Amino acid sequence: MAKETVEVLIEGGKATAAPPLGPALGPMGVNIGQVVQDINKKTASFAKMQVPVKVTIDMTDKSYEITVGTPPASALIKKEAGVDKGAGNPLTDKVADLKIEQIIKIAQMKADDTLGKDTKGKVKEIVGTCQSMGILVEGVPAHEAIDQINAGKFDAQILGGKTELSEAEKKELEEEKKKLAEELKEKHDMYAKQADQILKDLAGKEPREIVKAMKDAGIPDPVIHEKAPAEDKKK
Repeated sequence: MAKETVEVLIEGGKATAAPPLGPALGPMGVNIGQVVQDINKKTASFAKMQVPVKVTIDMTDKSYEITVGTPPASALIKKEAGVDKGAGNPLTDKVADLKIEQIIKIAQMKADDTLGKDTKGKVKEIVGTCQSMGILVEGVPAHEAIDQINAGKFDAQILGGKTELSEAEKKELEEEKKKLAEELKEKHDMYAKQADQILKDLAGKEPREIVKAMKDAGIPDPVIHEKAPAEDKKK
């Protein structure tokens, strides 16, 4: 049987007959509207994320099979955490907190793309990604959460496959996210104040010297870029 394959990247739940999908399916003789509808059903859970989709068409009877890939683990983590991006400096800054149930949910979604031999291994892989994004897990840094997983603290949840949170847990995470955001703002304002003082003390000095003084003072790069003299930004 002759088969043709169409592969596209679409926003979850938002496929349309417009390019790139429609024109690619047109010559295949399938019901484009029905294919679009089926894709949107299969990708609804990936709202606001780019999802790889493969449509395999049997050219004999025009039947088709839709295979949906998954967004990167980092995109799924950001969606669960309700943040647009990870921390600028994940070693020192934290932007959100996730419950183990949310980690299990992501691990299940990425089951075919992770290297872990079992569910626990896949969960630890997702937690490792949290580490690089400045995302806490169960209120602790990700490397500590991995130690707790290794010690069996979350075996019941992992073996049970629990992925849903109670309303109380969701509210708790929202409060934690607000607290972390306030802490980040306080740190930013503190560093910005330091940078302003250095600018004042070194007024008239070479931009390179000013930037070096900011780095020596431990001011993070994003704040240095924000405060550095214009000449240095151009460089």
